[in-house]
Amino acid sequence: MRNFVNKRAASLQPSGIRKFFDIVSKMEGAISLGVGEPDFVTPWNIRDKAIRSLQRGYTQYTGNRGLSELCSLISRYLTERFGVEYPPENTIVTVGASEAIDLALRAVCDVGDEILIPEPSYVSYAPAVTLAGGTPVPVICSAENKFILTPERLERAITPKTKALILAYPNNPTGAIMTKAQLEAIIPVIEKHDLLVISDEIYAELTYTGTHVSIASLGDMRGRTVLINGFSKAFAMTGWRVGFVCAPPEIDAAMLKIHQYTILCAPQTGQRAAVCALKEGLADGFSTVEDMRAEYNRRGRFLVNAFNSLGLDCFQPEGAFYVFPSVEKTGMNGEQFANELLKRYKVAVVPGSAFGAAGDKHVRCSYATSMQNLTVAIQRISDFVEEIKSRR
Repeated sequence: MRNFVNKRAASLQPSGIRKFFDIVSKMEGAISLGVGEPDFVTPWNIRDKAIRSLQRGYTQYTGNRGLSELCSLISRYLTERFGVEYPPENTIVTVGASEAIDLALRAVCDVGDEILIPEPSYVSYAPAVTLAGGTPVPVICSAENKFILTPERLERAITPKTKALILAYPNNPTGAIMTKAQLEAIIPVIEKHDLLVISDEIYAELTYTGTHVSIASLGDMRGRTVLINGFSKAFAMTGWRVGFVCAPPEIDAAMLKIHQYTILCAPQTGQRAAVCALKEGLADGFSTVEDMRAEYNRRGRFLVNAFNSLGLDCFQPEGAFYVFPSVEKTGMNGEQFANELLKRYKVAVVPGSAFGAAGDKHVRCSYATSMQNLTVAIQRISDFVEEIKSRR
């Protein structure tokens, strides 16, 4: 019998994050700093809204775009919070930001199109480009430049086949952000080469230094930007699977057709929970988000200080909830360090190579867990580092 598996799917490697998550889930006494999921529970008012919607029998499909009230609230939220103006009619509610990424890439990629991905980067971007028929092209961002995308590195990566740039700040896995000035510096290069920007802003609310700046808010960039966001990180709603994507009309129309044929609509219960999150958040200044952000910032600073005190150079995250220390001084790469740490000291971190070759000498640690877990994990990591030193 012939091989029926699609060659693109067959060529994909399993997720480096999930590999360690699966191991630690079966290991008694292990502490996971692996998966980027908030340890906060979805606020009660949001859960209560969802429960009441079920009690009232709101269990049907919604329109393909999503609830009109939610699309309007998303439009208002982006305008008031980030100065980005996308109308409700160019907004699609998706099954998490993950579906939005897939929709955007399938809507714009033709076979052979090159899509630039600043690395280290979220693990799904390159596979999603491949599955859409495009060619992922890494653009290496270094710790020396605070992991930002510079105009020079962007320019060097562009070829006649380049069609789009995936921009993801605050960044997973590094915690880097790009300021207004840094974003403005790359815009001339984007416009010179007539590129589309796919801007994944899922961590926008988790910015520690000032307010998040969206590239779509600058100059004429809204007309060439697909903006992706969602409720998972800022509202502790990972399992609800509600995201959204806003785009220029012609790209929006293409995405909507794909969404209609593949997903139809996001679950109504999650959409009604999202309505509550935005409506009450806009009314009270997102106080719950502010509390979570402050706690994440405290934890991040604790980890950075701890890693630096162990001699493992660690960039201070300015957003998201990850640190990305270098383990080069141990004589190991990230894969070796993560494997030994898990096996010998029962702490799960993710090898930096899971986020691209640029992360080979790093590991990613999520601090979306309790301070108690972080304190125990750091003590175990400290013991591991001391053990490595004693071998020499």
